[in-house]
Amino acid sequence: MGSFQTRVRKGKVVVVMGATGTGKSRLAIDLAVHFGGEVVNSDKMQLYDGLDVVTNKVTEEETRGIPHHLLGGVPPDADFTASDFRRAAGRAVDAIARRGRLPVVAGGSNSYIEELIDGAGREFRSRYECCFLWVDVQSKELHQFVAERVDRMLERGLVEEVRGIFDLEAEYGRGIRKAIGVPEMDGYLRAEKEGADEGTKARLLEAAIDEIKANTCKLTCCQLQKINRLRGLPGWDVRCVDATHVFRTRGEEADRAWDELVSGPSIEIVHKFLNQEEKDEGQQQEEEEVFFLASSCGKEGKSILANGTVVVVSAAADAGAATMVVGATV
Repeated sequence: MGSFQTRVRKGKVVVVMGATGTGKSRLAIDLAVHFGGEVVNSDKMQLYDGLDVVTNKVTEEETRGIPHHLLGGVPPDADFTASDFRRAAGRAVDAIARRGRLPVVAGGSNSYIEELIDGAGREFRSRYECCFLWVDVQSKELHQFVAERVDRMLERGLVEEVRGIFDLEAEYGRGIRKAIGVPEMDGYLRAEKEGADEGTKARLLEAAIDEIKANTCKLTCCQLQKINRLRGLPGWDVRCVDATHVFRTRGEEADRAWDELVSGPSIEIVHKFLNQEEKDEGQQQEEEEVFFLASSCGKEGKSILANGTVVVVSAAADAGAATMVVGATV
């Protein structure tokens, strides 16, 4: 007995990549709003509960009502691996797709993204086609921005957040304490615990802030190296969207530049990506119908293929169209 192989339609997933501070979350939300999607976080530090300021999690207002998955939920001291992320993110993407929504994976942890897409025998790719978007910003503008962002994070309570989880015996190689902004504060918070004078504490705090800024800039360089490595791998057709001009402007002009140079082009790219499926499927369906009509026993009837599959072909009453029904094997 033979069997008839049918084409399994893959789902669609958009992946937004980029260095820290480039606007990945903003673009992911723009795309989710436009296409009816939900966001799956792929920033390894934002997976953990707590330290919302230090890890720069999007606020409720910034989400614009778009559901976010894996934004928190992991205990602060847990050892959450790339394999753990692959399984959790895979479940989240599956659930979003089942609801008829567009999954948008966004975050700066490229090793986690690579594990999701190509890990476990590339099982994810067997179910989904991916559109990779890279929000890029030239180093000079990006480094200036992330330094200014650290200053804003201090105003929003960075020191207080880190003080809240500070432990003299804590390890900085596990869980959320690995986040940039936590280990750098150790010397200052130890001096504070030991009752150091104000001058000493001020110097230590200033040094910690400088180190946070320097380490964040180093992180952006490492992230860019990983993205460029991924771009060279098979199946990673990463589309670059340059946001540098956005970071050279301020206020309403920056918002207009974002819409014109980043959001608008990205929406167009995703629109073509999503519509490509309908075009390809329509073309394949036409080719299948032509094949089976040519094999039929006449204008109306049935044909038995070599593998024993019965294909019933009937002529429609209007415009000579045809319908095909695949029956059981014989």
